[in-house]
Amino acid sequence: MTPAPFFSEVRRRDRDDPPILIVPGLYNSGPDHWQSHWERELPRAERVDQQDWERPLLGDWMISLAETVRQRPGAVLVAHSLGCALVAHFAQVTGGRGVGGAMLVAPADVNREGPAGRLLVGFSPIPRQRLPFPSLVVASRDDPYVEIARAEAFARGWGSEFVDLGRAGHINVESGHGAWMKGRALLRGLIDRVETTRRL
Repeated sequence: MTPAPFFSEVRRRDRDDPPILIVPGLYNSGPDHWQSHWERELPRAERVDQQDWERPLLGDWMISLAETVRQRPGAVLVAHSLGCALVAHFAQVTGGRGVGGAMLVAPADVNREGPAGRLLVGFSPIPRQRLPFPSLVVASRDDPYVEIARAEAFARGWGSEFVDLGRAGHINVESGHGAWMKGRALLRGLIDRVETTRRL
């Protein structure tokens, strides 16, 4: 059995972390999505809410993200799917002011064809400039919403560390990612890197 002091240390580190802002994509993340698990489980986590999750407008979504970042300076953004494009646009417009770092999971290709692609046209093209804060891109080889080579190209442009999860679908509930503890370990590594960068 793992000794209790280990869990106490984990909880202490979570409480001492910078704010965590959960940035969902199109249609929001449901209660079983790993983003919702993390929001419930991480003491300093909060969701960036949007007025309309089904008809995303870049300007409106940017305002919501900017206001939440303003209230939580130094936050680490944890984005999924369309949320990754939102973070890239936010960094381009604001210079990343107030953001400590970003974990960008399954970045949706907003240029794709089909009904969902048409909903995302306002987010196209995705900015490819280097992000002004530490970042991590996590992608899958069989994600229906972005090809792995495209996700890796985003990571190169953004100057992000890149993690290839193999065949992991869209890294959501449908692909078997509930609480997604491996993702929590990746987030911990990013937070440690953010803290190290701040001390330099």
